[in-house]
This record gives sequence, C-alpha cells and structure tokens, in this order.
Amino acid sequence: MRGKATLLAGICAGVLAFPANAQETDTDEGVAAATGGPVIVVTAQRQNQSLQEVPIAVSAFTAEALEAQQIENASDLQLTLPNVSFTKSNFTGASFTIRGIGDLCVGVSCDSATAIHTNGAPLFGTRLFETEYFDLERVEVLRGPQGTLFGRNATSGVVNVVTAKPDLSGIAAAADLEYGNYNSIKAKGMINLPIGDVLGVRIAGFYLNRDGYTRNLYDDSRIDDRDMYAIRGSLRFEPGPDTTIDLMGYYFRENDNRLRIQKQACQRDPTGVLGCLNARLDFDKANADSTLASVLSSQELFAIQGIPAVLGLGSIYPEDGDGYSNFDEPDDVRTVRTAFTPEYFADELQVQARLEQRFGDLNLSVGGLYQETSVDSRQDYNLGVLDRSAGYLTALSTLAFFAENGLPVPGVPGAFVPGSSAYFAPIAEALIPNGPTGELCTSSNRQESQGAYEGHAICSDVPLAFDRSNGDQKSWSAEAILSSDFDGAFNFLIGGIYANSRVTENSYYVNSFGLDYATGILGTFSAFANGAPPAYLATSMYRNNTRDFELDSYGIFGEVYFDISDRLKFTGGLRYNNDEKSIVARNTLASFLNPFSNDGDPFDSPFVGSYDADPGTDGNQIVQERSVSFDEITGRAVLDFQATPDNLFYASYSRGYKSGGINPPLSPAFEVPESFGSESIDAFEIGTKNTFANGALQLNATAFYYKYKDLQLSRIVARTSVNDSIDANIWGFEIEGVIRPSPQWLINANFSYLNAEVAGDQFFSNPRDPGGGDPDAVIIKDISNGALCAVTGPAPGAAAAFVTAVNAGLGLRGPEAFPSDSGIASTGAFGICAVLDANAPAGFSVLSPGVQVNIKGNKLPQAPEMKASVGVQYTAEFANGMTLVPRFDIALTGEQYGNVFNGNVNRIEPFVQANAQIQLNGPDERWYVRGFIQNIFDSSSMTGLYLTDASSGNFTNIFTLDPRRYGIAVGARF
Repeated sequence: MRGKATLLAGICAGVLAFPANAQETDTDEGVAAATGGPVIVVTAQRQNQSLQEVPIAVSAFTAEALEAQQIENASDLQLTLPNVSFTKSNFTGASFTIRGIGDLCVGVSCDSATAIHTNGAPLFGTRLFETEYFDLERVEVLRGPQGTLFGRNATSGVVNVVTAKPDLSGIAAAADLEYGNYNSIKAKGMINLPIGDVLGVRIAGFYLNRDGYTRNLYDDSRIDDRDMYAIRGSLRFEPGPDTTIDLMGYYFRENDNRLRIQKQACQRDPTGVLGCLNARLDFDKANADSTLASVLSSQELFAIQGIPAVLGLGSIYPEDGDGYSNFDEPDDVRTVRTAFTPEYFADELQVQARLEQRFGDLNLSVGGLYQETSVDSRQDYNLGVLDRSAGYLTALSTLAFFAENGLPVPGVPGAFVPGSSAYFAPIAEALIPNGPTGELCTSSNRQESQGAYEGHAICSDVPLAFDRSNGDQKSWSAEAILSSDFDGAFNFLIGGIYANSRVTENSYYVNSFGLDYATGILGTFSAFANGAPPAYLATSMYRNNTRDFELDSYGIFGEVYFDISDRLKFTGGLRYNNDEKSIVARNTLASFLNPFSNDGDPFDSPFVGSYDADPGTDGNQIVQERSVSFDEITGRAVLDFQATPDNLFYASYSRGYKSGGINPPLSPAFEVPESFGSESIDAFEIGTKNTFANGALQLNATAFYYKYKDLQLSRIVARTSVNDSIDANIWGFEIEGVIRPSPQWLINANFSYLNAEVAGDQFFSNPRDPGGGDPDAVIIKDISNGALCAVTGPAPGAAAAFVTAVNAGLGLRGPEAFPSDSGIASTGAFGICAVLDANAPAGFSVLSPGVQVNIKGNKLPQAPEMKASVGVQYTAEFANGMTLVPRFDIALTGEQYGNVFNGNVNRIEPFVQANAQIQLNGPDERWYVRGFIQNIFDSSSMTGLYLTDASSGNFTNIFTLDPRRYGIAVGARF
C-alpha cells in the first residue's frame, strides 16, 4: 500500500503553525533540515496517514499549533480555516458551517450537519463548544460530505478532536498558568506516568474563571462571566507489539452567568404590529405592544372576551407609548440593561474505550463511547427593562379590589357577587403579594410546568420576562473497523457502527409577568362563567417540551483501495445508513383550566382533558407521539495521482446524507408538515497537494461543486422552530499555503471563495415581512395569540377596506402605514386572523403566516463569500539555548447573511480578527513566559443572527466573538 512508502511526504497542515516549543520528532531528515516541521498524521480515512497523501480537503492542528495561533475553543477554529464558520445559536446551540452547509435545522430531532467526534467516535448534544482545548494531540477538520467512513449527519464535514494518549516511554508533566484582563485566571496541567513497560496513565485538566465581558447598567454589574473546569483521565495498555487498548474518561462542568444571546437588535416599529421593521438592525427595543404578553393582557382583548377592560395592563393603542418607549438601549454589544441576572449550567461526561489489534497485514479497531450531557440556562428574554406604566397601576388596583371584595353586581352600588373574590384572590396573592404598588412576581418554572400559581416565582420591582432552555441527553455508540495493509495493489476497509441517543428532557420556556397575569385573568373569568372552581389557564408560561426523544442509527460501510499503477490510485466506498427517530412532545400556554387549589403538576388538573397536544390525531391527546425512519446508500469514488513524491492531484465524487426529523407540535396550530425529509448532497471536488523547494513551500488547492437536495431550513412559527426544505447549488475554491524560507521563519496563509445559493423556485413567507412586498396586503397582528397573518383582496384597497369593516365590529382600528424607511410596503393592523378568515368574502385570502415570496438565488445563511488569513512567526535563537518567538495572525471573514431571505436587515458585515503573542522559551524548552493579545482591534465581530417569533416582536438575537483579551502566561515541562 502506498501509505507505507509515503508516510513522510507531508510536512504540515495548510493552516498549521509551528510554535516556539514544537520539537522535530518523527520527521523525514531532509525535510526537517529544510523546514523544521513535523509530519502531520491524520485519520481522515479512519487510518493513520500523512496529511499530504490524503485525497481529502482536511486541515489539522497539533497541540503546539493550537497554542501558537491562540486557538482556545471551537469558535477560534474558524479564523484560520478556509470556508469554515462557527457561531453560537439559539437554545444553547452552536453551528459549524463548512462550505455553506451548517446547522440550519433547529430542533431536538435535527441532526448536526457537521459531525463532531472525539477520537473518531461521534458525539451527540456535546458541550464541547463551551469548553477550552487542553492536552490534545491534534484537531482535524474535514471539509466536504463524508459519505462513506463517517456516514450520517456528515453532510458538511467532520471535526475530530484527538486527545493526547499516555506515553509509556517515561514520566512527563506540564503546568500552565495564565492571567489576563477581566481578572481571567486559567490553569492547565498534565501528568503522564508509565507503569512498567506495558501500562501508562495520563491525567490532564483545565480551570477557567473570569469576570463578565458584558456590563449591566441596570445594577452596574458584570455578566457573561466564566467558571468552568474539565478533567480527563486516560489509560493505555500495550501487552504486545500488535495490541493497544485505550481507555478515557472525561468530565466537564460549567456554572456561571454566561449569556446565550450577546445582544438584541431591532429597527423599532412605532405601530406595534410587527415590533421590529425590515430595513436594518438598530440597537433599539421591539415595540412591547407587539408581544404575546401585551396583546393577551390588553384592554382590547379583554373587552372582546367580555372582561372589564379596566383589568387590562394597557392598550395596544397607547397614548403615552408602550413599555419600551422610554428604554435607552446602549449602542454597544458589551453593554446591556437587564433586571434578570443570567444563569448557566452545563456538564458532560464521556467514557471511551478502544482496542487496536493487528493480525499480520490486517488491523482490527473496535471502540465505543458513552456520553451524558445536560444544560440549563435562563436569561432576560428581551435584554431590557419594561416600564411599569400607569396602565399597570389601574389594572392591579382593580385586581386587588376584586380580590378583596369580589365582582360588583351590575346596577347595584356596593353589592358584590357572593364568593367571587375567591376567583381573584389567588391571582393577587401569587402576582402582587405586597399590593398593587409592591413587587411583581413572575413564574420561575423550576419544577416541571409549575409557576407562580403553584408558589414558584421570582419577584422584582419591574415586570420580568425571561426564558429557559434546558436538556438532558444520554448517548452511546460502538464501532468496529477491519482494514488491510497488504503489499500488493489492493487493500480494503470494512466496518459497522451503531449509535443510540436518548433525550429524556428538553424544554424551552418563556416566562413573563404579562403571561402570568393574562392566564390568571382569562382563566378566572372562564372558570367563573362556566361554574368551575377558581382556576387559571395552564400553563402560565410558554413551554415547548420534548418529554422523550430517541435515535437509533446504524451504518455498514466499506472502501477499497486499488493501485492502478505506482502513481495512480482508485478509492471506492459505499455505506448503508439507517436512522429511526421517535418523539413524545407537547406545546403549552394557556391551554386548559387548572384550579388554583392544585399546587402540583398542572397536568393533574381535572380539566386537562380539554387540552389536545396532537391536532393531527382524532380525539384529545395529552402528548404528541411520532416516529419516522430513514435509510440511504451513500458513498464516494476518488482518483488520486502522485505525479511526484511531492505533488498529489485528485478528483472525487461523494454522496452525503442527513436524516430528516419531526416538527414539534404548534400552539396555535398552523399548516406545517408533521415531519421533514432527509437531505442529500452530490459533491464533486478536484484538488492538489504540493511540497516545493525541498519543503520550503507547501501549497494545497481545492475546487468543489455541490448539488444540494432538500436542505433542511428552520423558521419560527407560533414560537416554535419548524423545518422546511430547499434545494441549493454551492461552489467555491480554497488555497492553503505554508512558506518556510528558513528554520527561523514560518508564514502560513489561506484564501477561500464560496458561492452558496438557493436553486430553483422556492416559495416561503418572510417572517420579517408577512405582506411579501405587496402594497395592497394588510399585515395583521393577531391579538388572540400574538401571531401574524396577511390579508389580500381582489383589487387595490380591498383588503384594507375589509379589515377596517371587520375590526370595527371588534372595537379595533383599521390598517395604518408603516414608516417610509421600514422596508414594508404593506399596511398593518391589530386584529384576529380567525375572525377575518371566517368573514372573508370570495376573492379574499387570510394567509398564515403570510404571503409567500420566491427566494430563488438568495444566499444561504452563514456562508461567507470570502475568507482569508495570514500568520507570521519568527524564532530568534540565543547562544544559551533560549529562544524568543513573536507571532502575528490576522483573519478576514467576508460578507454573509444570517437568514435565507437576505436583505440588509439580515446582512452580517465583514470582520477582521487579529492576534499577537511573544514567547520566551528556556533552554531545552523546559519553561516559557508568554505575553498575548487576542482581538487586537477589539472588533465586535458578529458571527450569526437569529430572528425570533412574531409573538416576541420580531427582534433579532445576535452572536459575537469575544472582545479584546490580553495577559501573560507561564508554563513548565519536564
């Protein structure tokens, strides 16, 4: 096999830097003399091979390179990789996007487009994106679909984190301590102990504690801090030259006030219909009148329901402005005002075992990994402080009066309906325990769906609104691979993998004082009118709850390697993928009456039978249960030509696949598919890997074209992510280079271009503009559920006249125009979509969630058109054996979009990140002192955005890289 003869062909990855303490080990003597660089061995084809001989676009970072380029976590990787981007996302998630393919599918049943592995084993729901890198052998990033060896969910590529293994040759230890701004303290350590000649143990860990990056002007505190640690223990047993057994245990824990959302942006809508407009992203707050809490507790909805309007917390047509009219949003991504301090907890356990056994020319690899993850995060939903307006005082004073006296008897002064005070007293006791001018209490939801009415509340001087994202998951996988290493022209690899992942709890909550108040008042009047005991509408908070999700997946795969000649080689592979998914879920908010006397689980209510979690099944269901299955055959074919020992050319075709999933139940129900199908990709690639000038120059280049079918794409409907599919065409190229003119100098650079577009006619409603650009459409904010719909008519002005007429009967106003700079051509009005639909004459349409528009040719999200980076390093050597190594890195990420509808409002501006450091190494590199600075220009670099739901006011969550960091580090090795 050619791998035996050419393992020493490569010198480094295209983005690899050789830091001050890199040592030349296992190198080809001639290459090392010219470059000082080691051979990088990767497992991109599930076997140890030189990076330069693998006919795949793969980059690798050794532990030394990670340190030299200040790559401390997953987010930093994107700065030095071509056509790779990374961003945090909603619901405690994160997304690697490779060549325009990322995690555009949001939901429990979605697979990740980029497969994340530890030592070759797949991870599920990993918290790897929170932690810091420590004691690694290398990180490998494979670009492009891996249709054979990595199989399911690897449509964009693979990130494989390879941990350092015990070294049986001798005792070793290392310790690193870093102090930086924000009072950042970071410590890393490792100890390696051989036990005899056949057994070794390695223990490593890290700890990080720092103050928050973000200042909270509300109480002059710092938030978004870090307090985390991880520990890893490894054992290696080598009873003979052909047998290696590796065991690894890892635990990570974080408990701090990390922000999931760095900042919110909004072009404020003065009408309140949309909340935020469609032309740009400003640092402003959404109009509070557009939110679900405001419309459900409004005087207008109460009046329509026959409830005294005086109980409404305010009007959707306020004369003195909405709850955020007087709020000043700081014009800085690192400055906020919030009355709710974030809470963040995450942990992860991994236990892994692997056996490598050689039988002559055959090698058997058998391994498995068990994983547990959990996350629980709460933060201010609006990252703002809502005014306690005059409407609150009137409504809450009326509530307190009713709680004390009961409902007045109409026409009889001083008379009250007997027993009616019992319907209002529990609301006042739970929400305003100290009276109308005292603290306001909001459901804390710390126990199941229990909230303020069950005694679980957080109280504050201002109305609170916060969300919670939590989940618990257990997973395991087992894989076996048999590969050959014959001397002849033919070799093979066959294998199989089974994986099971079980989510035992996954919920997303939105809590607010307004929702608690509305569910209390609406429920109380409903119970009173129907002779039911005093009750509220449960749940009093919004909760999208996956009670159980299970994935069963297996794959059978194989590849053949045939040397057509000494220089021409063919690789062919096939894989059968099978994925089965089942889910138990429900979505609740004000869904059924629950007596105040029931202080346990709201679903123990005697009225829960009126709740239907599954409109698609006859009868009322307490949960929605769905199962789906997918299978697919994928594979690849590669021709690679070794023109010279230093020049490789290859061409490949690969088929990628990612299984589909199940859309969550919606409340209110909309016309969306219950499930979404699998996606597939046909990828064509040509590339070359070259080493010139006796190793002084390495130049790799790749060009690719993807034909994407049924790309999964999420949108928010009724406060829930649902998934559709689109087709896309993607093409681009990548150039990676390393220049080493002398052992003292190292220059690495890369450049990439990407064109990722929606293919064919694809029609969807734009959540930022439900009118679809139609000046005759009327956008309706539904005051019964906070959703949006659009009304169209048969002639100009017809829709507006129809809405005006229907609204007049409801006591609501007719349509009005949005501002001239809004990016919205339609008019807007508050209304009730179901009433409009029921009264619509022939020729009129009430479209939920809006008018569809064609997105053909639009750019895919998180797909920067251009990326470039350069790193320069110099090693100054002194007579006493010490070295001084300065290094500078700069990376440019070009324009991209955070949403498939594109436009200026979804545009993410190009950004530049630059890092520098200087390191003094002691003789024999036993110690070092390093000064560093990250993000030299203190760029507020936005990596992604997420548009929220219409019932939240269409504000945009944005995600950014860290601010400028600087400090000093010291370390020792022996």
